[in-house]
Amino acid sequence: MDSRIGYDDDFYAWTQEQARLLREAARERLNTPIDWDHVAEEIEDMGRNDRRAISSHLAHVIEHLLKLEFSPASDPRSGWRKSVREQRAAAVDALADSPSLKGHVDLPLAFHRGRGLAIDGLGQDRVDERDLPSDCPYALEHLLDEGWWPANRHGLD
Repeated sequence: MDSRIGYDDDFYAWTQEQARLLREAARERLNTPIDWDHVAEEIEDMGRNDRRAISSHLAHVIEHLLKLEFSPASDPRSGWRKSVREQRAAAVDALADSPSLKGHVDLPLAFHRGRGLAIDGLGQDRVDERDLPSDCPYALEHLLDEGWWPANRHGLD
């Protein structure tokens, strides 16, 4: 096998390397009936799907961390905490499968999406969206740390 990146070591990096190798093989015009370009594109897409999944998990972590931090409501805090735990675990697992994805996390985009979700949910608690930060106040390490929680601004928790 020509690849230097192991499938089991870093799936995302493997997909990108395999796509590159397939495109090289296509340029060499090997006489086979394989649709090299589309096979390479599909493999590359598998890696992009993992990247999007991590972004989605982080958006939900951010959504519920913002709710835990800014909501004056006493319920459904346990549900928000459960969601954070589940989404953190999914993101951590995906990053364990593809460690190179950590360098491709678009935290501002995940924050933008998570903030929007939080705004939708916090409106019923009469939290003004202007009270929420406009930039992500959480480090990626905090978002992934199962023991880290923001303090509630209303003294709850």
